[in-house]
Amino acid sequence: MPILIIVLLALWPALALQAAPAAPAQAATLAASVAADGRAIVIRFDRHAQGARARVIDRPRRILLDVPGLARTTSVRIDGPVRDLRRQAIAGGMRLVFDLDQPVIVADGGFDPDGRVLTLNLSRVEPARFAQATRAGALSLIPFDLSFGAADARPAPVPVASGGGTKVSRAIPPARAVPLPPVRGSRSRPLVVIDAGHGGVDPGALNTAAGLREKDVTLRIARAIRDRLLAGKRVRVAMTRDDDRYLVLRERFGIARRLKADLFISIHCDSSSTPGASGATVYTLSEVASDKEAARLAARENKADIINGVDFGDAGADVSSILIDLTRRETMNSSAAFARLLGREAKPLLPMKANFHRMASLMVLKAPDMPSILFETGYISNPADAVFLNSAAGRERIAESVRRAVEAHFARRLAGN
Repeated sequence: MPILIIVLLALWPALALQAAPAAPAQAATLAASVAADGRAIVIRFDRHAQGARARVIDRPRRILLDVPGLARTTSVRIDGPVRDLRRQAIAGGMRLVFDLDQPVIVADGGFDPDGRVLTLNLSRVEPARFAQATRAGALSLIPFDLSFGAADARPAPVPVASGGGTKVSRAIPPARAVPLPPVRGSRSRPLVVIDAGHGGVDPGALNTAAGLREKDVTLRIARAIRDRLLAGKRVRVAMTRDDDRYLVLRERFGIARRLKADLFISIHCDSSSTPGASGATVYTLSEVASDKEAARLAARENKADIINGVDFGDAGADVSSILIDLTRRETMNSSAAFARLLGREAKPLLPMKANFHRMASLMVLKAPDMPSILFETGYISNPADAVFLNSAAGRERIAESVRRAVEAHFARRLAGN
């Protein structure tokens, strides 16, 4: 698990992130090898790295990667849209400047569990999309570290101001076995798993003026949705958390997959440094992420039970990849259809953004065989939205919009069988 987690990174595609505080200066002692091709930039360090910050700039097109503690690079291999690599000394480390032949952005990225390999996955985009990405701010990448001990030895939260809202960095505990939550409702009904975003040492976005933490608001909304769905008696319901606990992203959709859920809904609150930003948004998985995840899943040695209990047996990697991709595409289509239903049902009940349905490479949506959405119910950083999200009336409106969409979704599915 990361020694620090920038909370917004858990929710947002890479280049839509707010800039995080600069890493503290440290002695430059790291060595690294760098490789780049058409799909990714990979930096391999000789030992655990402390973090990095990536951003794109235009005119000329470049990807800048600031690495604290980096002293030298070796074994450089450059190919694809990256035509050259240059190095610049910065305080306490090094900046790697990747000159680009064509517009590509960092679609997502992160460190391996040892904090020694940093991968930036690249995505080719149109010039207009690249120019937009240059205005999105820096992507903070933080390595994993399980070495910390007692809770009182962990670093204290570090607030990052963002208009009416705030993000924090905080130490998080190591992974552990997660028991399955209880399932409520008739066994004959389809199962909906509600995921209250954040929790435990991860408070999510904060509105300090209103005294609100995203983890508390999302839990109250998730409970309201659960209760409204159960009252309708059309579905079974489980919650990934029904108290103040921390779950990593893969544990969240992993719980839903282990329960064989028919639908996964992750509840969050948005935040922005733009004072006027408001309204609800729903996210489903992007096409780019689908291809990468399908390739990763197909590469596993044990392909049993990877998609809806189907054992691929002796199927080759190419066949497995095709089957996984077909299943994922069907899942993505179902997720998008539910997102449109939710938009229709929420419109008369909630303040919504004009472009309500968006697509993003969000880890919590990457179950290959389970329709999944991430529901940003409003902006906790916006005073009016914050009041709505934290009110019983607001929660009831959100819950009612979800209930209508869920029941319509499963009615359509039943009619199609």
